[in-house]
Amino acid sequence: MSNTVISYSLTGNNRALADSVAKELSAEHIKIEEVKSRTMGSIVLDIIFNKIPMVRPLPDSTIKACDLIVLLGPVWMGKVATPLRLYLKYLKTHPCSYAFISISGGADGSNPGIAGELEKRTGRAPAVLLDLHITGLLPSNPRPTRKATSAYRLKPDDIVKLTGKIMTALSP
Repeated sequence: MSNTVISYSLTGNNRALADSVAKELSAEHIKIEEVKSRTMGSIVLDIIFNKIPMVRPLPDSTIKACDLIVLLGPVWMGKVATPLRLYLKYLKTHPCSYAFISISGGADGSNPGIAGELEKRTGRAPAVLLDLHITGLLPSNPRPTRKATSAYRLKPDDIVKLTGKIMTALSP
């Protein structure tokens, strides 16, 4: 089976998790980088105005025929992080089975609109959708704040635990 892992990460959490998943799958790991550095304001504007920021590498130059593409990236304001949008658009015209996995804060709760957004952007539902939250890694009392979840960086034990959960979900 030929798999490709594609990740975008602003904080490094999704990238660390993607590295681990790629290793477990013996898959190529494509790391998306933004062409320009961004501010929180530009991120919010991209989300509001449905923009697709410039990223590298471009999907045409990196995605080869494969059985499964595993996309890992954060969820921002209940939406897939905008740097992944170009790859989702590519999947709409180059059908391939895909999974979407995210580790994000979760202080504001779950992201119920992710499945619909993915289907709209790719033309089909993902084979696997995991919306993982840092709040699940922190003590529940006191309730984790957005500031605490934003500052949290995955520890090696977290990566092992989350990779196991992902591999179970990806198994047929």
